[in-house]
Amino acid sequence: MEKHVMQYKTVRFILNGKEVERVVDTRASLTDMLRNDFRMTSVKKGCEVGECGACNVLIDGEAFNSCIYLAVWADGKSIRTLEGLLGPNGELADIQQAFVDEAAIQCGFCSPGFILTAVEILETGEEYTDDQLRKLLSGHLCRCTGYENILRAVKKTMYRRLGKPMPEGN
Repeated sequence: MEKHVMQYKTVRFILNGKEVERVVDTRASLTDMLRNDFRMTSVKKGCEVGECGACNVLIDGEAFNSCIYLAVWADGKSIRTLEGLLGPNGELADIQQAFVDEAAIQCGFCSPGFILTAVEILETGEEYTDDQLRKLLSGHLCRCTGYENILRAVKKTMYRRLGKPMPEGN
């Protein structure tokens, strides 16, 4: 019978603008490393199979489910979590404030993942239709809000950033 040998690797990356380094088990998920080693509690453990989006983080500006992303793959990358969106004095980012204003948060479990996907969408600087936004946000499951308030918060922020008025009837 083979004896299993634990393997560890040093991972260096940028977390919310700061250079960090950790020795991690090569089998550990990015979710586990962010929560356990860095106390990034906005990264939620939901389904743990990449279906619900609760663990979503931005890696080099792109949204990923961190539960199915190995911690060792973070080496050399730039990772943003919800904690990284706060201003220097703890002020909310515009998209976070829009979620509050539009009542797009109920229990809040899915919110960090939705917000980080919204950041990826908004940082393109493009204007999307409702159908496009729904498709772009479709990697997330929410059991409370019915999604319309979330869509409205993202739309409102998109139009504000584009310097355009929100279309009537929205």
